[in-house]
Amino acid sequence: MIGRIRGTLAEKNPPRILVDVQGIGYELDVPMSTYYGLPECGQAVSLFTHFAVREDGHFLYGFSTCDEQATFRQLLKVSGIGARTALAVLSGLSVDELRRAVSLQEAGRLVKIPGIGKKTAERLLLELRDRLGQGLAADVAGTVPTAGGESAADARSDVVHALLALGYSEKEALRASEGLAADGDVSDGIRVALKKLSKA
Repeated sequence: MIGRIRGTLAEKNPPRILVDVQGIGYELDVPMSTYYGLPECGQAVSLFTHFAVREDGHFLYGFSTCDEQATFRQLLKVSGIGARTALAVLSGLSVDELRRAVSLQEAGRLVKIPGIGKKTAERLLLELRDRLGQGLAADVAGTVPTAGGESAADARSDVVHALLALGYSEKEALRASEGLAADGDVSDGIRVALKKLSKA
């Protein structure tokens, strides 16, 4: 089991990143809450991880906090929830927001996340009720310094790509990415787009 990884951030292609550990590049999929807090490429990064072995390959997932890691693992225990949906949940809601939604049984907050219908939301609320209550601290997403040199078109393309990878339709991704500021970076664009989608 790989529980943590530390190295140099080599690439950022949301929701996937590449971490160089002494010459070996590890690909990790991360939720947007973790992505927002990543440093610039070339800088050191340390992430909690979840390693999954499936018939179609080996997969590594990264998280900025142990709370995110633990919550991801709890989500995977819910029947019918896979890694992609679990990442989408943590991209749409912070750990604290998810815990609040479970505590208040707010299915409406969950059905706005791609891949989660009413029945799945109700199953999540039921199965997570006794798992997420105590011991999970609030996760506050960090910010990423604005990267210079990105055009609005490039930023929008990256935002659309990230939203598609999270399970949103092309129509939703294009609509949510409209109006990006020319001087905004990809992380800010994803954050704004997800907020738009959560209010849709």
